Amino acid sequence: MFEFLSVLWFFLIFVLIAGYFVLDGFDLGVGVLSPFIARNDGERAVLRRAIGPVWDGNEVWLLTAGGALFAAFPNAYATTFSGFYLAVMLVLFGLIVRAVSFEFRAGDPGWAKLWDGCFFVGSLLPALLLGVAVGNIFAGIPMDAIGDYAGVPLLGLVTPFTLLTGLLGLAMFLAAGAAWTALKAPLGSELRARAVRLRVPLQVIALALFAVVSVYALAIVGTEMDPALSVLRWLFAALVVVGLAASVAVGRFQDDDLKAFLAQSAAMVALVALLACSMFPVLVNATPDSVGPAITIFNAASSELSLTWMSIILCIGLPLVLAYHVIIYHTFRGRVNSEDLTHY
Repeated sequence: MFEFLSVLWFFLIFVLIAGYFVLDGFDLGVGVLSPFIARNDGERAVLRRAIGPVWDGNEVWLLTAGGALFAAFPNAYATTFSGFYLAVMLVLFGLIVRAVSFEFRAGDPGWAKLWDGCFFVGSLLPALLLGVAVGNIFAGIPMDAIGDYAGVPLLGLVTPFTLLTGLLGLAMFLAAGAAWTALKAPLGSELRARAVRLRVPLQVIALALFAVVSVYALAIVGTEMDPALSVLRWLFAALVVVGLAASVAVGRFQDDDLKAFLAQSAAMVALVALLACSMFPVLVNATPDSVGPAITIFNAASSELSLTWMSIILCIGLPLVLAYHVIIYHTFRGRVNSEDLTHY
């Protein structure tokens, strides 16, 4: 039972990460794109309104994933959050600055440029650094005998591979942001037209980066992967390509913004699933020169009792969270119009 619960929570944490990657991914993408696609205050207000009702709920998935990692695999939580301390602080700084910019932008027009800049920076930092962090746990970090990070703080986490994974994550966020903007901006508006024009090249860039990262991971990084999951890895890799290609095709030839966004989101889910299948059963890889071993679900899991209670709580809490999202997204469905911009 203990082994089953450990495996279950390994994949459940990646489910939570996938939820964050998709849901907060598009609003981070909107924030990074905002200086480039919004030409006036009205268009910037449309962007803020497009994500305003949902962005804070989307971040719940990140908090839940961090809490689940702490409860299910405390050793992995300790290593990542202490070793990546400065990077985590930058991510949190970005998220806080973005939240403050939302609250102050409409009520403080005298500092509008400052809050617009905070909105951009607060979206860019998490969008880039989260991908860099993922690249590190996949490629491996130097660890001492007790499993603590033994490398150079912050700068030691930046390598050619982790920079590529960071850029891949950023590209996926930007493509999702363009797709969401095209979905929410008024029909016939210049804002929507610019988002549609950006959507395809961003998806092509994301596809190219995915290919480069995949080749780099297999040929140079060479992380050991569970052979039993090789079929799933190829399947999810194909789904990433198909999802991005479908989003391009639907958006370009059918001009269907909803289907384009859903296909983009499916590609992002497939990318996280590919990561999970590539890492299992490892939570944090160790570099070859590390004194300590890699952190796996078998040497880092909590007790069977803890995992059992977590599973019970999940069965109660997850339906409530999903119901909340369904209600919010249904309530604020449709495109943004001038009447929606009162508070933005």
